[in-house]
Amino acid sequence: MPFNENLLPNLRVPAGFSVSVFAKDLKNVRWLVVAPNGDVYASRREQGDVLLLRDTNGDGKADEQKIVMQNVMYVNGLALREGRLYAVTDKKILMAPVLPDGTLGMTTTLVDDLPDAGQHPNRTLDFGPDGWLYVTVGSTCNNCREPNPESATMLRMRPDGSAREIYAKGLRNTIGFGWHPTSGQLYGFDHGSDFQGDNEPPEELNAIKPNQHYGWPFCWGDRKVTPIQFNEPPQTTKADFCPTTTAPALHYTAHAAPLGFVFYTGQQFPSEYRGDAFVAFRGSWNRSQPSGYKVVRVRFDANGQPQGSEDFATGWLMSQLPPALNQPGAAGTPAEKAKSQRPAHFGRLAGLVQARDGSLLLAEDQNGVIYRIRYAGR
Repeated sequence: MPFNENLLPNLRVPAGFSVSVFAKDLKNVRWLVVAPNGDVYASRREQGDVLLLRDTNGDGKADEQKIVMQNVMYVNGLALREGRLYAVTDKKILMAPVLPDGTLGMTTTLVDDLPDAGQHPNRTLDFGPDGWLYVTVGSTCNNCREPNPESATMLRMRPDGSAREIYAKGLRNTIGFGWHPTSGQLYGFDHGSDFQGDNEPPEELNAIKPNQHYGWPFCWGDRKVTPIQFNEPPQTTKADFCPTTTAPALHYTAHAAPLGFVFYTGQQFPSEYRGDAFVAFRGSWNRSQPSGYKVVRVRFDANGQPQGSEDFATGWLMSQLPPALNQPGAAGTPAEKAKSQRPAHFGRLAGLVQARDGSLLLAEDQNGVIYRIRYAGR
């Protein structure tokens, strides 16, 4: 469903919060990163470029927009470090210096041989507390044995792309990830396999640790054997292998498709939100009752351990009820009427980032909108 601002009242957030439009008409806007001065960089995968968005008058809306990187098809993840912007496509990691006016200098290719993308081409990257660059590499397939050992992993490398290594394995498609601000533990949400039913396997929040295997494609959830995977792991069996893998820290509804992930460290939201994670769920495509299409808060305790989740921003999933098909005796085939009753949506969510003022910015790539979620309850 196309976006217009009359749909904003459909969005629901906790008392004291509000949702507005930071920027719109951006086409396939995917990932966001915020510079120390508040500049917002946004990738556009289908357009193959990176935008600079700037709110010059502080009204919560971008009033300047310019393309600062071009000809980078399938660009998705972005990261900033020490005055340099890093971007990742399906195969390449690129770096460009940020100039004083926010534009970018000459682009350098650091890596050009990431594994073939296949089913999951949307890579992300970020710098860890150790100064190393972490890069996600999704699987090429739904549930297969990968010939390339770097597929379905998280990689780690030095900022110049050297010393590349596999940090963790068995991650089917972890896109959003981050380090807890207190414990320093790396967490990421992984996508479960399709075609195992509406409720299996769940999406998984993993505490991602070095040299650990998280089960895919042989195991899911609490180290259960995947029934649709008929191959055995190398030199062992699924029954013996799955108990040796690392179980998720938390489960979430199957097929909800977690993308954006950010730990909240700002001052604008009430203090009880600090240290919690926010996750943007893009939304299911193969579930009879849709899941996702929302932002969820993952609550962490004082020790940095996840305790549970709750809805934070919802309403992108709605009922589409065309009047012509909903009147008693209206014309239309049974299939047309059934289709009209399926929930419609006006957004598929992608990147999520904390702005300099402590609000959240949320990219939606179906209609090219960046939303701003702020707290004004005090």
